[in-house]
Amino acid sequence: MKAVGIIANPTASGDIRRLVAEGRVIPAGEKVNIIRRVLLGLQSLGVRQVIAMPDPAQLCLRARDDVRLSLNLELLDMPVQQTADDSVRAAALMGRQGAGCIVTLGGDGTNRAVAKGCGQVPLVPISTGTNNVFPTMVEGTLAGLAAGVVAGGLVDADTVLSVSKRIEVYLDGEYRDIALVDVAVSKEPFVASRAVWDMTSLHEVFLTRAEPLSIGISAIGSRLQAVSMTDDGGLYFRLGPNGTTVLAPVAPGLVNPVAIAEWRQLPLGQRVGIHHHPCTIALDGEREFSVLPGQSVEVVLTHNGPRVVHIEATLGEANRRGVFTRSIDN
Repeated sequence: MKAVGIIANPTASGDIRRLVAEGRVIPAGEKVNIIRRVLLGLQSLGVRQVIAMPDPAQLCLRARDDVRLSLNLELLDMPVQQTADDSVRAAALMGRQGAGCIVTLGGDGTNRAVAKGCGQVPLVPISTGTNNVFPTMVEGTLAGLAAGVVAGGLVDADTVLSVSKRIEVYLDGEYRDIALVDVAVSKEPFVASRAVWDMTSLHEVFLTRAEPLSIGISAIGSRLQAVSMTDDGGLYFRLGPNGTTVLAPVAPGLVNPVAIAEWRQLPLGQRVGIHHHPCTIALDGEREFSVLPGQSVEVVLTHNGPRVVHIEATLGEANRRGVFTRSIDN
């Protein structure tokens, strides 16, 4: 049985969308409870070793402090800078230590950071952020069970995992960053508060997926054409008048009409230039860097994203294989 990694972002759900919309806040105590339920699910399937990212709130250590738990929880030996780079480094270290699966607690931004470091280690993403498309709202016990099934090799991984898409961003011809869900070109010249909530500030958007149950920028795209994580291709749209107006939940509790000037499918592997300068580039709902006049930006949709565990499919396949069934001799 391989070890399972846990990366929990202590600051997830703490951005400006708590103030301008109805973004939820998940306190540290509830994150501890979720992690404890993950640990109990893992332990029930025989997982004995858990590798956790350290954090100032000591979320995983607090979760492990329970008389019902006997598994070993090891904190990674790494500096904590309280930035997204912590998650990148933690994911890479877990991969090097042979983790069979990584459970994440956070939003799209947290999982984007993890995706930069996890390599081929599959993810079980639990939603604890503000705008969440990549992670799912799932009970921690079930997430732990699914992670244990995958880490233990109890099912054929190819039947329960999918390789997700990502959008790669190039600045002046050099690789700069990735997005797992959306790349948005903001008219704002500065990063400022980072979180994107005012859709009138956007010029154009590139999406890996656009699902009817999503919220945020990708929800706009879902009103034009539904695109799943496993579909080939993505979606592009440019905001503006003289086209189509859609009604979309652009943030928690914030349902607005959004004017779309044009939209089209986004094919895999095709580099597309961004020509609105100056601007800022937002990745998965947060502005990350500014683009100055004279600089060139290109994006390309690829299938180079992280491997993701489908929890329902995993538990269903485990059922079919009798993982949860024991014979009782009378």
